[in-house]
Amino acid sequence: MSESQRNVSWDDARKLAFEAATPKPPQTVNLADALGQTLAEPAVALQPIPHYASSAMDGWAVCGEPPWTLVTPVQEDESPWHRAHEHKKSGYAALEPGQATFILTGGVVPPNATGILRTEHGAVRDGVLTRNERARDDEPRQDEHIRPAGEEAAEGTETIPAGAVLNPAQIALAAVCGYDTLPVLRAPRVSLLLTGDEVIEAGLPEPGLVRDTFGPQLPGLVTMLGGHVDTVARARDDLDDVVAAISAEALDEMSLARASSDVLISTGGTGASDADHIRRALTVLEADLIIDGIAMRPGHPTLLARLPDGRFFVGLPGNPLAAMMALFTVGVPLLAGLRGATLPKPGCALAGEPFEPLPGRTRLVPYRNEQDRAMPTTHYRSGMLRGLAEADGVLIVPEQGCQPDEKVRALSLPWFS
Repeated sequence: MSESQRNVSWDDARKLAFEAATPKPPQTVNLADALGQTLAEPAVALQPIPHYASSAMDGWAVCGEPPWTLVTPVQEDESPWHRAHEHKKSGYAALEPGQATFILTGGVVPPNATGILRTEHGAVRDGVLTRNERARDDEPRQDEHIRPAGEEAAEGTETIPAGAVLNPAQIALAAVCGYDTLPVLRAPRVSLLLTGDEVIEAGLPEPGLVRDTFGPQLPGLVTMLGGHVDTVARARDDLDDVVAAISAEALDEMSLARASSDVLISTGGTGASDADHIRRALTVLEADLIIDGIAMRPGHPTLLARLPDGRFFVGLPGNPLAAMMALFTVGVPLLAGLRGATLPKPGCALAGEPFEPLPGRTRLVPYRNEQDRAMPTTHYRSGMLRGLAEADGVLIVPEQGCQPDEKVRALSLPWFS
């Protein structure tokens, strides 16, 4: 491992994580399953939109000037609405000058129709249609109330660009374009490995024990970041157990799931003490270490590696806030790269309080919006959770610090995106 990969800057860590990833091959999904997926190829109109000239009003399709003879005269026992419904799908024969036929909104406009006279502005007597007193003298003008074929998009027009994270409106548009399925980039498959002999999963911990914060939190958060969690496992604070868990040898039933995963995220054990085994396990496994520590607070002992089987390994610190800042720094760009998205760019906020310089370290500080200023929350030490739980975003404070009302970069929180 080169020196440039040790204690990298916050910006370099994001760049290294993003550039290490290659988008997963596309897969085809039904429209109902496409929400939130990344479109792999541009969607184009497979036919003109709309694909036929249609009426924008209930009324009569007319040809030429009045009076107009109705070419589909209404029988005494049949309403014009019933007859129009019969023709709505197939349309009508071509009209001759001085002819008209009843039409519903969305109905196929007959050939040679010059416009649509809306029902409120027409009068019919003895099979002849004329304008009534509510109509304009020139109604309908040429093509009035006619939606021409291809008005929204011509056949072959790109309607949704590749790389779009599909929203409900785009899925509806894809349906109108003629798609039943869409090619999307596969969501990265993620496995989670939680470590810590002192961690309990339920109840109130006694002194020396702590409540598990990662098990209830990480699966949903990874989903918010565009990943799909396959498995969640735990490992004891033992080197052999950690090595086996990372290499998917611990449980046969988990081996196939882990082998198919793209990313393994672990929590805890990334420090340099005798009780921390993650670095030593990566050495035993001959992993390619990409990032070994980040010049940030909290979250300095963060790891990113590539395992021999091709999976990425993200080692998060054990402190809750430090782990979240590490995930936002390394996990977010890595998952974005794997799903073919762009590297998310930080926004900006006006600092509400001064920060003294911290040479060589970027600080990530949860903040609340108060009077258009980013005010740091009151509990943002590495082992605390209240500060992030109350936050609207995260300030990225540079090593030189900042002054009140100075513009500072900021991260949005995925649960507000």
